[in-house]
Amino acid sequence: MRLEQDIIKINGKKIFINPFLYSRKFNEKTRRWLKEPGQISQSRINLNRSKFYPDINWENLSLNEKLLKDTTIELFLKTIQIINTFNPNLNSKEVLEVEKQLITAKKLSFEKWSRKFFIKKDRFLVKEKRKLELDNFINKWQKWFFLKETQKLLAPLFVIILVSFLLGWFLGISKNSCNPYFESSSSIQL
Repeated sequence: MRLEQDIIKINGKKIFINPFLYSRKFNEKTRRWLKEPGQISQSRINLNRSKFYPDINWENLSLNEKLLKDTTIELFLKTIQIINTFNPNLNSKEVLEVEKQLITAKKLSFEKWSRKFFIKKDRFLVKEKRKLELDNFINKWQKWFFLKETQKLLAPLFVIILVSFLLGWFLGISKNSCNPYFESSSSIQL
């Protein structure tokens, strides 16, 4: 059962290790704090790197991998802070036990959540860039269209197109006045 993975029992106390299970008790500011990376200082994240990822050589990671791991560490730190806030009666030994179980149970899901966050952010940025490019394109065409020189050029061009359409229409109808479809049926022989 999925909910059982998100609850641990320490000395008979049920503790949620999934920070999003506390979300009903959050205000909007706290929800945003939890979901948006960059709320915890980089120095604090760097201090906790070895705690959450003891087997990783940080020098060999790419910038994107470091950013993903740092975001995951930040989510760990926020989760621990939320657990301490909602369970203030935990002693230091119990908090260490919660941290150990949190690391083993939630490392992959927190990394997945961090990856999804960056994918959504990238999609949003691409969408905003396209929207801005479209707005710029439309704006340039509008500026060009409302120039006096453009309007002076387009007015005679529009008149020429209209006159040629009307001439083509009237000349085409005069040629179709003897359409074979309208001939009498008596002249058709079998």
